[in-house]
Amino acid sequence: MKTIRSVMAKPLKHKYLLLTLPLFIIPFILFFSFGYPHHQTNRNQPPSGDPDLRIRPVYPSYEAYIKQQLKKTLNPKLRQVWTTKDWDRKIQVFTAFFTDLKHKRLLSNSSKALCIGARVGQEVEALKRVGVTDSVGIDLVPYPPLVLQGDFHCQPFENNTFDFEFSNVFDHALYPNKFVDEIQRTLKPGGVCVLHVALYQRPDKYSANDLYSVGPLVTMFHGSELVYTRPVDGFGLDTELVFRKRENKVIRGP
Repeated sequence: MKTIRSVMAKPLKHKYLLLTLPLFIIPFILFFSFGYPHHQTNRNQPPSGDPDLRIRPVYPSYEAYIKQQLKKTLNPKLRQVWTTKDWDRKIQVFTAFFTDLKHKRLLSNSSKALCIGARVGQEVEALKRVGVTDSVGIDLVPYPPLVLQGDFHCQPFENNTFDFEFSNVFDHALYPNKFVDEIQRTLKPGGVCVLHVALYQRPDKYSANDLYSVGPLVTMFHGSELVYTRPVDGFGLDTELVFRKRENKVIRGP
């Protein structure tokens, strides 16, 4: 019997979603322009204070930043690639990463897992295939049932919700401190966060920051311990960092 996941992967389903995609564009733009709490503009944002983390000064407002991110997320050609040609290839790569983490006992079948900036959810599907069935993703545009709507600067979850969080979109964070704080807030004490970042090659035009060493991330993850870093080859990203939230550290939102 075919599973729900195999049905989702069918080209016909993806074509249907692509045809209906324009119906979703206007509501998302309206939501993030008017219905979402406004952030401080990048122009007035204080510098990180660390030369190894630089915010790109290209966004006059948070709304302009969201609009630019949606250009990529809602691009019909890209979504067609993500849900067809790239679907199985990316799931295989993510499966290898998550299997390695299970062998290191940083992830288990009982983990409640979140993928941040998951687009169409290949990493969520990979987690489910390796046995981590209680997994979900968030992105500006949902892709149900794998990905919920959410902004990683303000995760739509309660404090201390997840055992494991993964992201390969740190470079898209306009406010890196908010990005990290939300991970630490929603991780349970003892929970693990895995980030894939680019240190030795520059990300794409949709990136909002440039990272030149692991130092700034270690500083921002003030409530966690760095478990290890290692080189990886992950879709243009070259470094994996693993953090574990301290057992006695309960971080609550504002």
